[in-house]
Amino acid sequence: MRTTTSSLDWISGKRVLVLNWRDIEHPLAGGAEKYMHEISRRWVSAGAQVTWYTGKGHAQRPHERLDGVEMLRMGGALSVYPQVALKLLGSRDTFDAIVDCQNGIPFFSPLIARRSKPVIQVVHHVHQDQFTTRFSAPMAAVGRFLEGPATRWVYGQRPIAAVSPSTRRELRHRLGFSGPIFVVPNGTVDLPPTVGPRDPDPTITVVTRLMPHKRVDLLLAQVAVAAQGIPRLRVNIVGDGPERTRLQQIAAELGLHRIVRFHGFLSDAARDQLLSGSWLTAVTSAAEGWGLSVIETAAWGVPCLALRVPGVRDSVVDGETGWLVDDAKNFGGALVHTLRALANEDYARQIAAACQNWARCFTWDRSAALLAGVVREATVQQGRPSRASRGARTDLSTMATFELPSGVDLHEHLRPTDEAVRVENRVTVLFNGCDEFDTAQLLAGLGVEDAQLRAVESTDLLAGPSGRFSFSTHSPDLGVAGNR
Repeated sequence: MRTTTSSLDWISGKRVLVLNWRDIEHPLAGGAEKYMHEISRRWVSAGAQVTWYTGKGHAQRPHERLDGVEMLRMGGALSVYPQVALKLLGSRDTFDAIVDCQNGIPFFSPLIARRSKPVIQVVHHVHQDQFTTRFSAPMAAVGRFLEGPATRWVYGQRPIAAVSPSTRRELRHRLGFSGPIFVVPNGTVDLPPTVGPRDPDPTITVVTRLMPHKRVDLLLAQVAVAAQGIPRLRVNIVGDGPERTRLQQIAAELGLHRIVRFHGFLSDAARDQLLSGSWLTAVTSAAEGWGLSVIETAAWGVPCLALRVPGVRDSVVDGETGWLVDDAKNFGGALVHTLRALANEDYARQIAAACQNWARCFTWDRSAALLAGVVREATVQQGRPSRASRGARTDLSTMATFELPSGVDLHEHLRPTDEAVRVENRVTVLFNGCDEFDTAQLLAGLGVEDAQLRAVESTDLLAGPSGRFSFSTHSPDLGVAGNR
């Protein structure tokens, strides 16, 4: 049983407007576009009408339907904002809810939408540091103001969907948001039926956009260090971007022309073939909202070595599906140590099993249901005070496992943002915005006895209640027990 599916049932017939900087077919589309597109098309399959107001890339048509989602494209990187505002002004009564995706600068839709209209922000990561790397000092200051104080004032207590606990933490501590923030993680690719065999040579495959904040130059410098201790080291870099020429020059200067190969964009089949034979992936980004590529490579049984930075530290279960390094200066040495450990076939198989069990926890169906739950919660709570017993304390969540008393309909006592699974005669529920004391009171009122309660950890929020059964490094066979 998965109670989140009721939110997908609820969204049937609803008219949802998505405001996103780009769409999935934009030439510069990335993980943020994939996230919202995968969710949107599942909402359409559930019976919703989903429309996007988004930017127009070169050679893109102004109006198109993709996977049942209506795309209305207008404006460029910055002009999209005023054009979307004008379009929204004339259509604000057409939609039941607005999903406003923030890519550094939100669309400030509450200034235009009716006050009674539910508006949900989707935030992948906080851009305060990135503004400095991409803009002049005055423009960077404007960007930081728009992302921080201006957004706090315009959106107020409207709910936010953050893709990871790291992003939620940044929203709280760096931007000062005090309203409800729900964690709605990414999904990932379907697990392949078979993987391997591994390449005979130690092989690292990195799938990334070649952008400044990805810091692939740092990775290349550390690969040069690792190459001295790892004979026959091979590194595949899959992806493209404005940094490619500079990175190729750096690789040549470091003498890595025989070790590192820049593949550019590859078909899914070609990329997956590289991943299937790889020993390791690596991430040296300054920060991410979520390590989408980390989980996609984990689906192929490939662990990750990464710097301990926001987002990435959530997608890697340190010591189980990969390893986190605190100091970039030690990354090369960590590469040597990790690849030597992975040369042990038994150990490599154990890590690969843990990676796949972790990746199995992330599905786009679940992401679509969770975000639909946030939209539903915003609709229910619009104009009402928060429930006294389950306030807006979304950072406090409790996992409860218990036997459901006969005749009790659990759905009647759950919020749209709660999750539940049943395994045999036991139910596990992740109560969002509910501490252990309130959870105990709620369950006592239902006649539940001997409930097991515990505060959730980051991995619980990301994997959900079924993760308790489907993810275990030490007992990978438990993956079949979860009722997914």
